[in-house]
Amino acid sequence: MCPRVARVGIPDAVAFAGHQVHVCRYREAGRLLRWLGDDLRGQTVLDIAGGDGYWAGQARRRGARAVSVDLARHKMVRGARLRHAPALVEGDALRLPLRDAAADKVMSICAIEHFDDGPAALAEMSRVLRPGGELVMSADCLSRRALWPELFEAHRRRYHVQRTYTHESLAELLGAVGLDVLEHSYQFRGRAAERAYLTLSARGGRVGFNAAAPLIPLVSFDDARQPNTRGSIVLIRARKRSV
Repeated sequence: MCPRVARVGIPDAVAFAGHQVHVCRYREAGRLLRWLGDDLRGQTVLDIAGGDGYWAGQARRRGARAVSVDLARHKMVRGARLRHAPALVEGDALRLPLRDAAADKVMSICAIEHFDDGPAALAEMSRVLRPGGELVMSADCLSRRALWPELFEAHRRRYHVQRTYTHESLAELLGAVGLDVLEHSYQFRGRAAERAYLTLSARGGRVGFNAAAPLIPLVSFDDARQPNTRGSIVLIRARKRSV
């Protein structure tokens, strides 16, 4: 476990800019946090592959006992300096260093597509989640990637994407480990929005995503007009069966 360091190093304003001034992460993580709930007092919330723990810290602000698990110790050292730093645990998503049923809720933000074994990671998330607890997660879908193979290949290489997912494929995998999908949502649903997402990813990287942040209202408006059946990112809310 990485120790907390109070109000030293990276200012919260810099962390905010790094995580929330982003054309997709603000909406993506915001939706997952809304699914977690506004009042998390008395609940243990676990963020899988949480990096510096920023988003788990947002759960802590809502009263949760928040824990972020990640392999990148250098990120946790930075995250320990955040004002609302959660507990930061160095660990592998495929072998979580936590007991069974340790968490009331589990969160994972666009991480599973990078894992060598996504189904094994989902099995671990289910293991550490109590019966009746909820998992909220997002993943790369990139439903029209075949239309722009060069852009997708550049995205895949840059971000080490092992596999993409749809709400149907995730529902099948989650069902196999005892979780039932309650709802799903796609972001960047339209063809033009998907191409823009892949272009930013392939050619602009993080700088491009951050520079495109003013487009958030336009993307949100366009998504509302499109069927909730495909897009660049899929978001899932699921519940672990009680029996």
